[in-house]
Amino acid sequence: MERVVQFTGPRQVEVAELPSTPLPPGHLRVRTRYSGISAGTELTAYRGTNPYLTRTWDAGARIFRDGAAGIEYPVVGWGYSEVGEVTEVSPDVAGTPGTPAVGDLVWGIWGHRSEGVVPAQKLNGHTLPAGLEPLAGAFARVGAIAYNAVLASDIHVGEDVVVFGQGVIGLLATRLAQLNGARVTAVDALDGRLEWAARYGAALTLNARTDDVAERTREATGGLGADVAIEISGVYPALHEALRAVTVGGRVVASGFYQGDGAGLRLGDEFHHNRVQLVCSQIGGVPQQLSGRWTVERLQQTFLRLVAEGRVDVESLVSHVVPVADAAEAYVLLDERPQDALQTVLEF
Repeated sequence: MERVVQFTGPRQVEVAELPSTPLPPGHLRVRTRYSGISAGTELTAYRGTNPYLTRTWDAGARIFRDGAAGIEYPVVGWGYSEVGEVTEVSPDVAGTPGTPAVGDLVWGIWGHRSEGVVPAQKLNGHTLPAGLEPLAGAFARVGAIAYNAVLASDIHVGEDVVVFGQGVIGLLATRLAQLNGARVTAVDALDGRLEWAARYGAALTLNARTDDVAERTREATGGLGADVAIEISGVYPALHEALRAVTVGGRVVASGFYQGDGAGLRLGDEFHHNRVQLVCSQIGGVPQQLSGRWTVERLQQTFLRLVAEGRVDVESLVSHVVPVADAAEAYVLLDERPQDALQTVLEF
């Protein structure tokens, strides 16, 4: 039997026991050690706001279509930040170059479940770097999301960058932008997260509730405004403030997962008059201009290498390690008391 976390309805979580899946050819079985909860995408399914719950994504036409839901409750095995130990390898791929062996620690995506049956090709190159703590492997995907936003920003040494949202992905974007040569201003509504941002390299921190972010950003840049803003919170008023904060011809990278209609976003204001570039960053692909050199795989692998080299600290971002039996409590924490948590990880 395997244990699987599932949403049976909005804000309803249970841990179900299901029969173990037989191992088909070309696959590996992985026993999960840790599985990180996404406080963004996952909470949209937990709360019932995810667009897939009301519309269907047409992959061929690449548009959402009304009339039917793409996913329905129960939503089973949600999650995309897993790390575990290989316990079984299909004989047809055992020993082939790049395929992890029994006993190897690997990272990947198989959802909040006690074991994953994963195509071997999806775990090629996913063995944890030597010396890296297993818990760090749960950051491969969230780190890649932050990394992708920084690549889309096209930052140059000495430029001013404002990062809106200082949850886990925002903090990692702050650190990566600073490593990339930017002077970073960090924005959040929670003072505790701004304290973390200062530790992660932010030169200036601003509270979105009490500071006029656009005005303060212009004061800090000699009246010009930031070269780039990265918006990761997924909140429309924050995206609007990001558009206000950049200079003429500046760039705003929208990396949050925005829900519903765009209340608070006024595109006839600074966006229009300052001719701002608005760019989407989404982990389904890398910036088009870099697609000849970069892939999502390279993003993940390079991020973990930076962690292994000590250039990015992720373990200190883990605020809660929760036994999987208490998964429902973990979601209540993230939903109702986000100020009390950073990265919450399920332990199997």
